[in-house]
Amino acid sequence: MKEKIIRLFESLRKDKAKTVFFAVAALSLVLMIAGSFGAGMSGDEEIHNVQAGHIYDFYASFGKDDTAAVVTDSYNLPLYGQVVDNFAFALGKWCGISDIMQVRHTVNTVCGWLAILFTSLMAFRLAGRKYLPAVLTFLLFVFSPRFIGHSFNDLKDVNLVTFMAMGLFYMTVFLQDFPKVKISTMAMLAVSIGLAMAVRVGGLILIAYFGLFGLLRYFMLARRGGLDGLTKGQGFGRLVKYGLAVSLGGYLLCVLLWPYAMRAPVNHVFGSLSSMNAFAISIRQVFEGRMQWSSALPWYYTPKFIFMTVPVAVMTGALVYLFTGWGKDRRFFTAFLLFCFVFPIFWIIYTKANVYGGWRHSMFVYPTLVAMAGLGFHSLFEKFTHPLLRWGLGVALPLVLLIGPARHIFANHPYQYVYFNELSGGIKKAYGRYEMDYYYHSTRKATEWVMAHADLSKLPEGRKYRVATWHISSVANYLKDTAHFQPVFSRIHQMGNNDWDYAVFTITGMNPDWITNKACFPPLNTVHVEEVDGVPICVVLERTDKHDFYGYQAMKQGRTDSAKMFFRRALEYNPYNEQAIENLTEIYLRQGNADSALILASFWVRNVPSNTAALSLLANVLLVKNDYQGALAAAGLLKKAAPDDISGHWYAAHSYLRMNNLQLALNELQALVEKQPNAQAYQMMAQIYQAAGETDAARQCMQIAARLQ
Repeated sequence: MKEKIIRLFESLRKDKAKTVFFAVAALSLVLMIAGSFGAGMSGDEEIHNVQAGHIYDFYASFGKDDTAAVVTDSYNLPLYGQVVDNFAFALGKWCGISDIMQVRHTVNTVCGWLAILFTSLMAFRLAGRKYLPAVLTFLLFVFSPRFIGHSFNDLKDVNLVTFMAMGLFYMTVFLQDFPKVKISTMAMLAVSIGLAMAVRVGGLILIAYFGLFGLLRYFMLARRGGLDGLTKGQGFGRLVKYGLAVSLGGYLLCVLLWPYAMRAPVNHVFGSLSSMNAFAISIRQVFEGRMQWSSALPWYYTPKFIFMTVPVAVMTGALVYLFTGWGKDRRFFTAFLLFCFVFPIFWIIYTKANVYGGWRHSMFVYPTLVAMAGLGFHSLFEKFTHPLLRWGLGVALPLVLLIGPARHIFANHPYQYVYFNELSGGIKKAYGRYEMDYYYHSTRKATEWVMAHADLSKLPEGRKYRVATWHISSVANYLKDTAHFQPVFSRIHQMGNNDWDYAVFTITGMNPDWITNKACFPPLNTVHVEEVDGVPICVVLERTDKHDFYGYQAMKQGRTDSAKMFFRRALEYNPYNEQAIENLTEIYLRQGNADSALILASFWVRNVPSNTAALSLLANVLLVKNDYQGALAAAGLLKKAAPDDISGHWYAAHSYLRMNNLQLALNELQALVEKQPNAQAYQMMAQIYQAAGETDAARQCMQIAARLQ
C-alpha cells in the first residue's frame, strides 16, 4: 500500500495535468457536498422517499410487504427502480439520521460528482490517456449550473446521468480494448447498466448502445485486421459472448434491485416503458412567454432549452470537436459520442414525448456533449505549436467562457439550476418567458424566513400561524416549529378564498402577464422575495387583510350584500386582488348588474391580458350585455391564451348562436369536442342539426351526449 502511494505521488510530480485533475476533483467534491447542505427539496422528493420506505420494507420482510411492487390506478412509483433513493433511505435508517432529506441530498451530490468524474475519465481515455482533456472536461461539467443545481436534490434525473456516464466510460474502455477486454471492465459495465436501469428503465438504452457500437467496432477491426490474431468468426463469437454476459449481468442486477421487476423480470421491465406513458400527466408551464401544456409543446422545446441553458463554453468546445474529431483514429468514437447525444433528443421529438421542467428528462445525454467539448478544446491545444495559441485557445478560452457560469454558481447558491446562458440573454430576459424554479427549490429558504420573522408574541394562545402554499410537502418538511406553524394548501390565484397568515409561492406556473406587471407582482403584501440575479423566483406573503376571505365565506353562505361589502374593502386595500375581482364580478352578474361586472372584468383583462379566468368572465359579461362581437373578440383572446382549453370555443359558439349564425356555431362546437368530448356541447350540436333538418346527425349527437353523461 505504501509503495502504491509513493508511485501515485511520483506520477503526480511528473504529470502536472494529472496533479491538477486530482486537485480539482477533490476540491469539487468537498465544495459540492458543502453546497448540498443549503439545498431545498425538489418537487418529487417526498413521494419518492415514501416509495423508498416501501422498498426498504419489501426487502426487510423478504417480499411479504409488497406495497413497493404493486401498481394501482393512482400509484405508479413501483415503475421506478429509484435505486439511489432506496440507498439514501436505508443509509439514513441504519445511521439513525433524522434529517433524511439531507441524507438524500448528500448522496445525490456524490452521485453528481461521480457523473462528472466518469465523463472526465472518458475524455481521458479518448484523448489517449492524457489528463489535460480530463481537466478541461471536469471544469466544463462542474461549472454547468443546471447540472450542479440538480445534483443537490434531483434524485430522479441526476442519478441516471451518473450511471449513463459510468456506463459510457466502461463501454469506451471495452470498445478500445476489444478483443482483449478485462473481466473488471465487463463487470463494471454490467454494474453500470444494472444501476442505470434500476434508476429508470430507460437505462436499457445502454444495452442498445453496447450492441450497436460493439458490432460497428467489430466490423471496423475485422476490416483492418485488428482482431489480435483471432479469425473473424472467433472475434465475432467473443463479442457475442462478452456482450451477452455484460447485458444479462446488468439486467439481473437491475431485477435484484427493483421489486416491481422481481415479480415479473421480463413483462414488468419492458412493460414499464409503456406503462409510464399511461400515467403521464400534462403540466401547464411558461414557454416562450405564454402558458402551454407539456403535452402540446412545440417540437423544439428540448433542443431550445438545451441551447439556452448549457454554458457557451460547452457549446463552443463541442462545436470545435465536430470539426476536428473526424481523423482516422478518432471518427469512430466521435460518432459514438455524437450519436449518444443526438439520438435520445431526436427520439423525444419523434415520439412527441410529454416533457417539462426544462430538459431534465434528457439530462442523461449531457455527459457526451461535455466530453466532446473537453476534447474539442484539447484538439485546439494540440493543433497549434505556438504557446500563445496553444494555451490561449486550448485552455484560456474555455476558462474565460466559464467566468459567467462560475459567477452564477457562487452568487446564486442554492439556486444554481435557475440559469440561462449569455446567448439567451440571461435570467432577466428569460423572466416571464420561461420557467425559473420549476422544481421548487426555493420553498426551503422562504419557509425558514417565515419561521425566523413571524412575530410569535402576536399569536393567540392555542392557535398556529397558517402557512399557505401549493407545494405543501416541502413547506411542511421545513416548518420545524410545528407548535406555532402549520401548512395549508392553496394555489396563489385562489388564495383570497382561503384562510392563512403567511404564504410561500414559487413563481412556477404563474401567468407571465401577471408576474411581469409591476403593479400586480409581487403582490402588495409581499414581505420577502427569493431572487436569482435580481429576479424573483419565490415570494413570501403576510396576510394583513382578510376581507377577501370574509367575502368568500359570506358568498358561500348566500349573504350577498355582506360579500359585496367585504370584496369592495378587499379591493380598496389591493385593487389587484384577483380572487376578489372574480368573485365580485360573478356577484354582479348574478344580480344583473352587467355594467359593474364589465368594469371589473375589463380592468383585470387590461392588467393580465392572458388570464383565462378574466377572459372567461369578460366574454360572459359581454354575452349578458348582448355585445356578441365583443364576446367573440374575448373568446378569440381566450383561444389564443389557452389553445387547449375549450372555454374559448364555448363562448364563441354561444355568440354565434345569439347572432343566428348556426354554421359558425357548429364549427366552434365541433372544435370543442375534438379537444374535450362534452355532453352539453353535443346536445347543443343536436339542436342545431335539428333546426337545420338533419335529424340523423341530431340523433347521433344525442346518443353521444347520453354516453358522456
